[in-house]
Amino acid sequence: MKVGIMGGGQLARMLALAGHRLGVHCLALDPQPDACAAPVAQHIIAAYDDRNALTRLSQASDCVTFEFENVPHGSLQFVAAQAAVYPPLSALAAAQDRLHEKNLFRALGIPTPPFIAVDNCASLAQAVAEIGLPAVLKRRTQGYDGKGQIVLRAASEIEAAWLRLGAVPMIVERFVPFERELSLVVVRGRDLETAFYPLTENLHHDGILRVSWSRPGDALQEFAEDYVRRLLDELKYVGVMAVEFFQVSGGLLANEFAPRVHNSGHWTIEGAETCQFENHMRAILGLPLGSTASVGCAAMVNFIGTLPEIGQVLAIPQTHLHIYGKEAYPGRKLGHVTLWTHDRRALPTRLNQLRALKGGDRARAFRALIS
Repeated sequence: MKVGIMGGGQLARMLALAGHRLGVHCLALDPQPDACAAPVAQHIIAAYDDRNALTRLSQASDCVTFEFENVPHGSLQFVAAQAAVYPPLSALAAAQDRLHEKNLFRALGIPTPPFIAVDNCASLAQAVAEIGLPAVLKRRTQGYDGKGQIVLRAASEIEAAWLRLGAVPMIVERFVPFERELSLVVVRGRDLETAFYPLTENLHHDGILRVSWSRPGDALQEFAEDYVRRLLDELKYVGVMAVEFFQVSGGLLANEFAPRVHNSGHWTIEGAETCQFENHMRAILGLPLGSTASVGCAAMVNFIGTLPEIGQVLAIPQTHLHIYGKEAYPGRKLGHVTLWTHDRRALPTRLNQLRALKGGDRARAFRALIS
């Protein structure tokens, strides 16, 4: 079996590694010669709109998937005329535009923070007056890891923020003083078999995910599953999906969804019976899904911008290190470590050992979040 992947980043790398265990060969189309999936997948070096390369990927694959939302929609439409594409293009289209995404949530009765679409600076000022401050201004497209958004705290910031984000169509939404950030990772197969992972609690800094904990048995699991199932049914979904929530006053507000494997699900590689990457492969190939039950207790820490000394990480008991092979620069995800134990009470000790390591900007941000 062969699976084509649009994109060659760390998610494609981990998909290919999971595919190897199933005897699945992966091809990754990515324009970067040093794409980090290249060592573990056949690398097609080409632009995402190169039709010759897209045809090559389609004809060589039993099905095609994607590892990030910003792949050109037209390119996947071209691929879909030649090969099966999962998740469905309707899910990608909704996730690529924050307004469409929020309207989809609203249509399905999934609560969100209040939001208003804006097309110019005047409409932004009017929307902020209605929404109130603080508020979050977000580009409708091309945003991830905190990019493409600015928190507005004073009316005097409106014009500068509008220009800084490119003076393009945006949404402005009320800033939510949340109690927790949560995400739910789910997988659905071609036959509609569906399996949910335990809720994950997340900590972000500068818009980038830093730390995740699995929360099996969380009281909000059923509420989250209900909301996510509505999305799956509406989109006729196949594959892994992650939905991010804010916990507010004991309830959930949807922030966004990702139609792909997700950073907050990396703990499943060691912390679940079947990881999100293998289950995505199973789902899109029409194979039976694996159990999503947690195995012990797990937390995941991202390495951002710099890497600590590898030996120091591996000296911490019950750690599992994943390095992506990417060139380092500030704000870039270079790898992650999973801390795993049967005893949840041991996790804080392991986290404290990890945060004590010297690791440049990543270590400072980690200390600020965990302290």
